[in-house]
Amino acid sequence: MSLDAPTSRIAFTLNGAPVDLAADPATRLSDVLRDAAGQTDVKVGCNAGDCGACTVLLDGLPVCACLTAAGQAESRQVETQAGLVARDPDALRLARAFQRHQAAQCGICTPGMMVSAIALLRSGEPLDEARVADALGGVLCRCTGYRKIIAAVLDAASDAEPLTEGGVGASIARLDAWPKVSGSERFGDDVAPADALTVRAIRSPFHRARFILGDLEAYREQTGLDLILTAKDIPGSNLFGVIPGFIDQPVLATDETRFKGEAVAAVVGPAALLDTLPAFPVEWHELPANLTPEHAEAASLVHEDRTANVMCRGYVARGDVASGMASATHTVAGSFSTGFIEHAYIEPEAAWARRVGDRIEVQCCTQAPYMNRDAIAGVLGLDPQAVRILPTAVGGGFGSKLDLTTQPFVALAAWLLNRPVRMAYTRTESIATSTKRHPSEITMEIGADADGRLTATRFDGTFNTGAYASWGPTVANRVPIHASGPYFTPNYEAKSVGIHTNTAPSGAFRGFGVPQSAVAQEQLFDMLAEKIGMDRLAFRRLNCLRNGDPTVTGQVFDTGMGIADCFDALKPHWDRALAEAEAFNADNTTRKRGVGIAGGWYGCGNTSMSNPSTIRAGVTPAGAIVLHQGAVDIGQGSNTVIPQIFATALGVEVTQINLVNADTDLTPDAGKTSASRQTFITGNAARLAGEALRAQLLRLGNVGEDARITLAEDGIHLTDNGITRRLTLPQTEGYALEVEESYDPPTLPLDKNGQGSPYAVFGTTAQMVELEVDMALGTVKLLHFTAAHDVGKAINPLSVEGQVEGGIAQGLGLALMEEFLPGRTENLHDYLIPTIGDVPPIDTIIIETGDEHGPYGAKGLGEHCLIPTAPAILNAIAHASGARVHHLPATPDKVRAAILAKGAAR
Repeated sequence: MSLDAPTSRIAFTLNGAPVDLAADPATRLSDVLRDAAGQTDVKVGCNAGDCGACTVLLDGLPVCACLTAAGQAESRQVETQAGLVARDPDALRLARAFQRHQAAQCGICTPGMMVSAIALLRSGEPLDEARVADALGGVLCRCTGYRKIIAAVLDAASDAEPLTEGGVGASIARLDAWPKVSGSERFGDDVAPADALTVRAIRSPFHRARFILGDLEAYREQTGLDLILTAKDIPGSNLFGVIPGFIDQPVLATDETRFKGEAVAAVVGPAALLDTLPAFPVEWHELPANLTPEHAEAASLVHEDRTANVMCRGYVARGDVASGMASATHTVAGSFSTGFIEHAYIEPEAAWARRVGDRIEVQCCTQAPYMNRDAIAGVLGLDPQAVRILPTAVGGGFGSKLDLTTQPFVALAAWLLNRPVRMAYTRTESIATSTKRHPSEITMEIGADADGRLTATRFDGTFNTGAYASWGPTVANRVPIHASGPYFTPNYEAKSVGIHTNTAPSGAFRGFGVPQSAVAQEQLFDMLAEKIGMDRLAFRRLNCLRNGDPTVTGQVFDTGMGIADCFDALKPHWDRALAEAEAFNADNTTRKRGVGIAGGWYGCGNTSMSNPSTIRAGVTPAGAIVLHQGAVDIGQGSNTVIPQIFATALGVEVTQINLVNADTDLTPDAGKTSASRQTFITGNAARLAGEALRAQLLRLGNVGEDARITLAEDGIHLTDNGITRRLTLPQTEGYALEVEESYDPPTLPLDKNGQGSPYAVFGTTAQMVELEVDMALGTVKLLHFTAAHDVGKAINPLSVEGQVEGGIAQGLGLALMEEFLPGRTENLHDYLIPTIGDVPPIDTIIIETGDEHGPYGAKGLGEHCLIPTAPAILNAIAHASGARVHHLPATPDKVRAAILAKGAAR
């Protein structure tokens, strides 16, 4: 078959310069811009016009380049983010506004957002929030919650420079923001060399099937493929996973597939060839499949060594639950469920690899470079030192990019062919095969005495972990610890179980199962408060944990348990909102206003196990300070807050730090970016490194502990007692001075009843939402969120706000619209995530109670932000309508049905 380059040519003006490119007029404009013109600032997130990341201006109007034929650009003006920022003063001011407001987190949606905003700014229309939301409504963001983006566009006329200097406590601009706002940022699919071959997986069309591969050598010769990969080509172990004892997922299946989309083979060759391949020689035999835990005990075993399809169980017990329930004056109970939730990061998984002698190098979007390194080494049968992982910028992760996806395919192909090989998932491939938030089926009972104090709680949760374990054991063990919420519960029993089914694996997703348990616990709290006749906030305030109280695992915190402070911060807003809702409802019959509240907590880091991070830093003979920071930034801000902590400890400005980002050859293991651990754990390692390096500098200069360190053109100066001297550094190869420091949080294992100290730090939060329910339609309109978060110490307050807003956006998706249905919702127009019009104004109240373990008192934050959101919304719906939705998402049909069932329809 012919793979000749296209004979057609397309001429147009690109960012002010004429171009004449060889391209098929029917090719997507996005592909021509990226592949032929090198404009990798045009991002591809879906190739269906759903995400808007590829938005460009065509004769000044915003269009999705993935839906625009290249021929439509003939003789016209095309402008992209990079060209606009380089040429247009308005775009440059917008870029600065994005920096000032931290409107770019991961940055993958930023090109589409900025290009759409420029079209609005050029229109001359007066700006307000509604116009901005309308202009940017075609671009999806999964990180920011949109509020900072709106603020940046409204502030785009300002010439103010972003704040760049400041240590702990300063809202400086993200240190990695300029590449994101200027168009120079490179994500997983932006970095492969032009001559790289492409690998594509052959995947099962059935939830469960046996398969027989045909004559692959004949097929390869017929098609001209460079390589066909099957399980027999794997030189090491054909298994990967993340939890020891649960390494159970094959790179390529053998004989039988366990979920729809599982790979059985992969083809490698030029991309143009792969687009024209005939049907792959594989014979499928569909087998009975089970998709829910309900029938798992009677279904065929997904794994022969896991009886009744049980992956694992979790358990926490304290006190005497039977006695506590018997003594309760009031009890409530209920059943609740949530479905699969897709991470829906805008960047699909992508990687490329090359063989360098007896080593393999993989560049990829990942949250866990060292975990990737060790897993790839196992697959290839190599020593881990023979594998190098170089993370690219990561266009959102939220947990799913902890697992291997594209990495083993490109590593294996590059290893065998000794040629560079690349792979990027399609959006359908990404949604169909990546890990999900665990579906949950929960029953829960809670009792309280006549005064409203909790007497007992009983929790039983079943979680669909899919075909493979992934992070399922973490969820099963974390949920029983957290299902009490941040409340003093003297008698407690919580059971959890992870069940295998024939679905895509469930894994890590922002909260590791805790948002699901909060949906049950916080709704029951409202029901219990109503039964007792107490104000819902007052009920929570009465029962919340204080310093000195034991948690349900028996752990006692002397400092840092700030949930009472969060509720106190909400109290005036709560009183106002209730009064306004009462007045509104008195005058309206078809629409009713409700106010909801919920609390939440989250233990930062791994549960009851070693969880270290290591930071390296050095001073060059010329006096430059270099920080080797291996904590991957997936949009949460570690590339900024870790240097802020280090700079504060060292005593210099953060702008004077030269940052070396994650690279397993250059940066020590800072652990995975998950479990809200990086600010707390890697931040502590950075603090220790900064202090150690400062001590070396002061010792070398023979000055006191309070001396000031200044970096000048001629090197490092030390000022002590009013006398300044230039420090003489050793003139050596490498670093003149060097430190490497680690931090591992103090935890204790849990016993058979789940008693122990699983986390050194808990972050706490309380959120309040105001909303309206249309009683006739069941639709819900969110009006306002007020969120109080105890972060111990805000290293970068603006970053805290961004995390809270982004978490709330994901939480409202969980509550109102999101549910992945295997085999059905494998794109971003059937699987709905919140848009810019769905997220209301959010006020963040930062609580700083301090923590004895955190760096400068700081705690982690990422997971906490969405834990109370869904239950607060559900509680507000009930307050407005009198009806409760126990099975998410609370779509209008479910809300309307609940209203009718309650007899509350007006």
